[in-house]
Amino acid sequence: MCDRFVIAPQAAVEREFPLLHAWWRFEPSFNVSTRNNVPVVRLHDGESEGVMMRWGLVPDWAEGDERKACTTHASADELDRNKAFSGAWWRSQRCILPLSGFYGWQLTPQQYLQPYFARLVNRSVFGVAAIWDRTVNKDEDDVIDGCAVVTVPPNDLLADVHNTAQRMPAILHRDEYEPWLRGSTARARSLLRTYPQDRMVAHAVSPRINSLKYNDEQLIKPVLFG
Repeated sequence: MCDRFVIAPQAAVEREFPLLHAWWRFEPSFNVSTRNNVPVVRLHDGESEGVMMRWGLVPDWAEGDERKACTTHASADELDRNKAFSGAWWRSQRCILPLSGFYGWQLTPQQYLQPYFARLVNRSVFGVAAIWDRTVNKDEDDVIDGCAVVTVPPNDLLADVHNTAQRMPAILHRDEYEPWLRGSTARARSLLRTYPQDRMVAHAVSPRINSLKYNDEQLIKPVLFG
């Protein structure tokens, strides 16, 4: 799936996504979780911009109440009909989440959940398809911009690594960034496909990733198990 992920330093992200308007400010993070603020690229008045959003989409109709609906993932098969995020989809509120990699958990024969770190070959930053929405809590006058990662069926590598979920993020090729942000709904949907496994690698990592109190580069280092 993509329950935790890694964000590169801001300078590396801006090399991958050169932007006229970079409103974001962020540090590298090796253990990003639900409700953390994350950098995203989106369109505003026809121009791409970098902003910070919360990872966790609350639809506009929820009026800021997460109990009504909040999602971190949006299945590509349900974008046009799931009430939690279909409004954002039909309004073309698409964005890109820049990642360095993400984690998955493999259920071993010993019934142990072994974490893995997955990334692209020879790419320190890559873009994942996402959608965003804005909701307003009228009682508190609180505006929340939140996003959800779009997911697709996994390739064989990730189906084995994250064998409890059978989904993976919709990773975009570089030449698909602009079509995802600016293209028609039909064009955007055509980009949501499984990323080739031969362009990815994954390795086992320490179970320290299971605790949010850890956030350091050691989390992505390979470990031996078995």
